[in-house]
Amino acid sequence: MTRAARVMWTTLLSSALLCASSPSTAAEFAGVFGDRLVLQRDRPVTVWGSSEPHEKVTVTLAEAARTVTADASGVWRALLPAMPAGGPYRLTLTGAKSGSQTIDDVLIGDVWLCSGQSNMHFPVAQSSLAPASDVHHPTIRLMTIQQKSHALPQAGFTDSSAWTVANSESIPGFSAVCYFFARELQRTHPVPLGLIHASWGGSAIEAWMSRRALQRAGGFDEQLELLQAYAQDERQATGRFAAEWEEWWRSTVSATDPPWQGTARSAKAWISLPAMQSWTTLGDPDLAEHNGMVWFRTSLRLTEAQAEQDAEMSLGGIDEVDLTWINGHFIGTGFGWGTERSYAVPRGVLRPGDNHIVVNVLSTWGEGGMVGPAERMSLQFADGDVRPLGGGWEYLKVPTEHGMPPRAPWEPINGVSGLFNAMLAPLEGLQLAGALWYQGESNAGDAAPYANLLSSMIGDWRERFNESLAFLIVQLPNFGDLQAGPVESGWAAVRDAQRRVAADDPRSGLVVTIDVGDHLDLHPPNKLAVGRRAADVAGAMIFGDDGIVDGLSPVKAVREGNVVVLEFDPAMDELVVIGDSKPAAFELCTDEPSHCVYAEGRLDRNRIYVSAEEAGNATRVRHCWADAPICNLYGTSGLPVASFEIAISPE
Repeated sequence: MTRAARVMWTTLLSSALLCASSPSTAAEFAGVFGDRLVLQRDRPVTVWGSSEPHEKVTVTLAEAARTVTADASGVWRALLPAMPAGGPYRLTLTGAKSGSQTIDDVLIGDVWLCSGQSNMHFPVAQSSLAPASDVHHPTIRLMTIQQKSHALPQAGFTDSSAWTVANSESIPGFSAVCYFFARELQRTHPVPLGLIHASWGGSAIEAWMSRRALQRAGGFDEQLELLQAYAQDERQATGRFAAEWEEWWRSTVSATDPPWQGTARSAKAWISLPAMQSWTTLGDPDLAEHNGMVWFRTSLRLTEAQAEQDAEMSLGGIDEVDLTWINGHFIGTGFGWGTERSYAVPRGVLRPGDNHIVVNVLSTWGEGGMVGPAERMSLQFADGDVRPLGGGWEYLKVPTEHGMPPRAPWEPINGVSGLFNAMLAPLEGLQLAGALWYQGESNAGDAAPYANLLSSMIGDWRERFNESLAFLIVQLPNFGDLQAGPVESGWAAVRDAQRRVAADDPRSGLVVTIDVGDHLDLHPPNKLAVGRRAADVAGAMIFGDDGIVDGLSPVKAVREGNVVVLEFDPAMDELVVIGDSKPAAFELCTDEPSHCVYAEGRLDRNRIYVSAEEAGNATRVRHCWADAPICNLYGTSGLPVASFEIAISPE
């Protein structure tokens, strides 16, 4: 950790611990330390917490003890010697003036961080192969970090996150991939395992990256500056964002008659909203499968006395992102899947007579819209008067060809750094053996930067948690429409980015899942297969077991006349074709213009000969390049060859 980072960390920790401990100044550990925790083996152990300012505190673990002095804010930090796997031990803290704290049943082993989006969050209870009801793993410990977002890095958790023993009570609600990974790994390597689960469905990788990581990746300066402004003055920053959003609308959709004024006319008439419910269930065929934006508006008449008051507006539940205006004045923006929105209405926004309320709702998946209920929608005045807002709404669909609007940088899952700041930054100081990362679906719409973002995040996590951190990347599974011809695929592009990052990083591994998904289900329930393959990769990477760390992909592609030859490393695995005599799902592509055609493949040991009429002009070879491809090329180990794209070298 750099000196500047230590100064910032200490400052943040001081503030967090003082707030958490006020008015008490009893010596205590930070919230991440608790009964049943696991500390990383074979590396120095850092523990920290709070006490009275300048108080001497003594920390003891097994036979080791350290005495340190808290700073002027009451923050202390102690470094204990490395220990081999074992336990249980007792971790104690004794303050010279302010009491003591004891943490029992502490194990020394390997600590893993399991993070990502919904497929990492998917619980054991919903898995197709959930364990028996009487399961008990005394040396596997679990901790789930509560879903929070923050504009600034936090030194502590606002909600306590207790460690639990993995048993029939704690396992069902825990991450299935994370649990199955640990269970399978411990069967061959009986080391105590501490699992820290921090995930959020729908989250983009940018939300899990620190400010430093995003700056290194490049291209985020404006968003990070606005996020910093939001931390200092929320209202001023949201106003700036609204102005940017409005400018995007004018430049991308229409420069005239803005809908947020409430009086906008349109070539397509606004439609009366029959009820407050998801737009997918309104019976409007244009909205049945719509992922995008819809405008909503209503009007109400106010007296002069009402218009002169401060007010609070409740809009009921909204799915998923809203921007709200009254009489053309921006009121607020929020995010959530059906969570209720309530905004203060400053004096001067309302007026006597007609008032126009306009809400733009963006939904990127599944249901969307203003979902009510109607009785939860109202305008409440300072004098206690209430005007209902549950009726009289109209809606207007925004065509998807206009693209996606800007997203607020403080939005939890699609903003920048928010999830890192609230869910990962408080862990800094812990040593970790590795991280298991299952994410990418939310970045498939813009896959080109993904490899750079992932590499930057991995480097940043290593600086914070362990310079030799093992990083296991769970590749995206097969999901989506089946294709009859070559297509551009964001899911395949993310898979390929994940493959390249793993191949270029000696301490990263690839967990291939192209054959264990379900093209009709975004959340395939067979999480045991994912966890088992992750355990195999970890075993090969950390313990030296036989196994494949980076998946199966060619080392080069060479042109031989009108045939392109793909060469695989013969030491990696022997290739086999399943269900046919020839490998399928190969494409040959040209660059100018970009064009791909299906090609015929022929397997000969570790080589695949790919041919098509246009092979002479091809510059790239693709394999299984679709959201949900049909792939039949495997290794004898049972591992499939997943999506890849590789440039063709000259003869």
